[in-house]
Amino acid sequence: MEPQAILIWLVIGAVAGFLAGLIMEGGGFGLIGNIIVGILGAVVAGYLFPRLGVSIPIADPLVSSIVVSTVGAVILLFVIGLVRR
Repeated sequence: MEPQAILIWLVIGAVAGFLAGLIMEGGGFGLIGNIIVGILGAVVAGYLFPRLGVSIPIADPLVSSIVVSTVGAVILLFVIGLVRR
């Protein structure tokens, strides 16, 4: 894998994790935690969206990736919040 692709994954993961932490109010885990939550959120959304027939009609693939990753990270933070209780 190219170093640029890994860097893009990390940036998208960080942004998605940060946005998900803001949306979930206090669900953030710091920079490294946000990157992990964002990347795992992308995996969750990448698995769920096609099976539910959901598509994001955004022309820019970077923005689309951030939106999908953020939605997945929000779902992931919601599940983590349920487990914490």
